[in-house]
Amino acid sequence: MIERYLTAAQMREADRRCIEDIGIPGAVLMNNAGTAVFREVHQAPVGVICGKGNNGGDGFVVARLALLAGLDVRVLLAASPDDIRGDALTFLSAYRRLGGRIDVVETPEAAQAALDELANCGVLVDALLGTGIQGEVRGLARTLIEGWPAVYTVAVDLPSGMDADTGAPCGACVRAETTVTFQFAKAGFKNPAAKAYLGRLVVADIGIPACCAE
Repeated sequence: MIERYLTAAQMREADRRCIEDIGIPGAVLMNNAGTAVFREVHQAPVGVICGKGNNGGDGFVVARLALLAGLDVRVLLAASPDDIRGDALTFLSAYRRLGGRIDVVETPEAAQAALDELANCGVLVDALLGTGIQGEVRGLARTLIEGWPAVYTVAVDLPSGMDADTGAPCGACVRAETTVTFQFAKAGFKNPAAKAYLGRLVVADIGIPACCAE
């Protein structure tokens, strides 16, 4: 039974307290998050669709673990690698140094072609957009969401395109079979309409102490 739901702002504050006040590095939390998602990956090839933010960083962790497990893994990055920063860059670099392949897409045409190549994957990991989305999804992200292949999908924290506070789609939203959310369920998940996008919900402990959410 889910005991606590947090808004996006509350979740950011819990993250901040964990990192700055408790002293647990963000990279540790990211690695724990990606590891929790990887536990739900049961088929190969594995397609990981990443954005440039922390959700993408979680996706790079999944890709690294899949690579180390000997799985066929394909990463689609919907941004320039030069735009990746912080902990996400740490895990992108680790994946690449291990020999991992990344397909960079920066136009709608390239995105659709890359999606077509992922249609034969055993599972897709949605690491495109996180809780920071505001307003309607547009541009490259919209193309990816609307062209999402009919492949079993595991969403990182929440399905890309979902408003974390309301559970409503922001114009377009990935429909996941499983959503692995981190430490606390998001407030929008209480919306019954969110279930169609969330699928099976897993609330994963990634090491944020309960006191950080007080």
